[in-house]
Amino acid sequence: MVPLNLDVIRLYLHVLAATVWVGGQITLAGLVPVLRDLGPDAPKRAARAFNRIAWSAFAVLVVTGVWNVAVIKPGSRSTEYQVVLMVKLLVVAVSGISAAVHAGAKTKVALAVGGALTLLSALVALFLGVWLAG
Repeated sequence: MVPLNLDVIRLYLHVLAATVWVGGQITLAGLVPVLRDLGPDAPKRAARAFNRIAWSAFAVLVVTGVWNVAVIKPGSRSTEYQVVLMVKLLVVAVSGISAAVHAGAKTKVALAVGGALTLLSALVALFLGVWLAG
């Protein structure tokens, strides 16, 4: 039997939070046209409801991401691995910052650019995470 340990739990929480953060954005983006049909305020209300879950997931991602990095033994990873990790950390920061811009947007341009950049950076961070795990 495969042992259940903290490494499994850490990875599970990280993947679960990434599923909510990235998958939720894709789902919400797909629902926006239908939400608009329900009324002009419906997309904003749905986004606010999603934010309550999404920001919690982002916090779990950050905490488990720091935990993931903390368990790496110094010198045990190649320079290439470390470069990809640093790029991933930068992309994660972009995802969080652009999500905050999107959530606080006062103009349609800021809303659109913030939303697009949030999803794009979240997808890139997800890809980089899978690449690092491979």
